[in-house]
Amino acid sequence: MPIAIEDFSLTLGSNSAVAIPIGTLHEIVGLVTEVGSSVHKFKVGDRVGVGVIVGSCQTCDICEQSLENYFPKMKFTYNSTDQDGTNTYGGYSNMIVVHQHFVLQIPENLPSDAGAPLLCAGITIYSLMKYYGMTEPSKHLGVAGLGCLGHIAVKIGKAFGLKVTLISTSLKKENEAIKKLGADTFVLSSNPAKLKAVVNTMDYIIDTIVVVHPLAWLLSLLKLDGKLVTVGLPEKPLELPISPLVLGRKFVGGSCIGGMKEAQEMLDFCAKHNISADIELISVDNINMAMEQLAKSDVKYRSVIGIANSFPPPNCSM
Repeated sequence: MPIAIEDFSLTLGSNSAVAIPIGTLHEIVGLVTEVGSSVHKFKVGDRVGVGVIVGSCQTCDICEQSLENYFPKMKFTYNSTDQDGTNTYGGYSNMIVVHQHFVLQIPENLPSDAGAPLLCAGITIYSLMKYYGMTEPSKHLGVAGLGCLGHIAVKIGKAFGLKVTLISTSLKKENEAIKKLGADTFVLSSNPAKLKAVVNTMDYIIDTIVVVHPLAWLLSLLKLDGKLVTVGLPEKPLELPISPLVLGRKFVGGSCIGGMKEAQEMLDFCAKHNISADIELISVDNINMAMEQLAKSDVKYRSVIGIANSFPPPNCSM
């Protein structure tokens, strides 16, 4: 996809890969095709990325802390109103213009297609692990759920030197979690005996489960002072038992993607440790099929659209 940058913006161009997370498109990698007169961070030909955010005030206390992701009126890459009053449409297009502050440099050794999902899934996991202190080598991390977020959590957890246990309802995922992704152990959450064996053994748990589920059994796996951080966003509220928190001095928290400074840090970290997403690369013509696979939870672990050669060259004049 082409990317052009105006005075403060950027347009992603002809060579790009775009990840589709459940019908939205906010993980974009491409080449800069044009820059405005005030652009100083990028030049034509740079390979860059655009993630979830394309706008914030950049002047409030939150933005000055590089926490643009928590600015109450941040502009999303899709379904938001841009500064000129038009809608933002994300990556379902042959070009995009973005303020330079919200553009990221893609490290040389990070692939465009498998690197694109890091712009949402990668920063979501990396940011929460940094903030909640889940980076101390040899500590025990549990990852609940093996989807796009879960498989990235396993990879980043191992890069931080953690012992990683994948927690899943599906026994079929054991081989993949350990042999392919590098998890140390696997726990089948539907097996009471297996769960009992790991009670009070984990320092942290990242909960990526997107359906309504009880939290009591996850809290039981945590040690004293353990931390459970959820990013799965179930459609209905979850029931939170208070006794395990009080009696075990345990913590339940959440986290939302990450700011721009941290997103660049994450990309550099992933490039250093050869971390990218496991993807299924598709053409624009196969989007409907990809959506059907998403509905069946039959994607490992992100469908990525190869935009290059799918559209005629755009007019990037600004």
